Amino acid sequence: MRLFAAVVPPDAALGELSAAVGTPPGTDGLRWTERSAWHLTLAFYGDVPDDTVPELTRRLARAAARTAPFALALRGGGHFGGRTLWTGVTGDVTALRRLAARAEAPGRKSGLPGEHRHYRPHLTLARSRTPRDLGPYVTALDAFAGGTWTVPELTLVRSRLPGSGVPGERPRYDKVDGWRLSGPG
Repeated sequence: MRLFAAVVPPDAALGELSAAVGTPPGTDGLRWTERSAWHLTLAFYGDVPDDTVPELTRRLARAAARTAPFALALRGGGHFGGRTLWTGVTGDVTALRRLAARAEAPGRKSGLPGEHRHYRPHLTLARSRTPRDLGPYVTALDAFAGGTWTVPELTLVRSRLPGSGVPGERPRYDKVDGWRLSGPG
């Protein structure tokens, strides 16, 4: 199954972001993510064999047990290469990066290839198949500053890619498991 580790912001934070984004304009070549799919990816594991999932979850539980809850807020916006529009985070970004590293290590130690690259915390709002000018969207998000919330949990998520071929179909994300952050403060 296709898995990744994530932090899922609380409903209140997602509501603030949803209000700031408003009703996305016409498709204009962008595929907007649904609010139910909003998350901060920490580590992507790819297709994980069923017999590897128990080891991965044990290791992720240990990572959560070593991490104390920490404060974040969604803020501003940006883009990657004119293809991905996102909102960023502020607060204890150092703790978020540490949690991302702790979530990536279990995949590596479980023998999963994953995507090992520099962690850039963000929440994806929209994607485009071809590069486009996302500047107006980024400018519209410049003033967005969501309220602070505490990250309580490390979540393992299953990604189900569209398979029907129906235009506009989007990936589905299902929570597989979650672990309370319980490390020393």
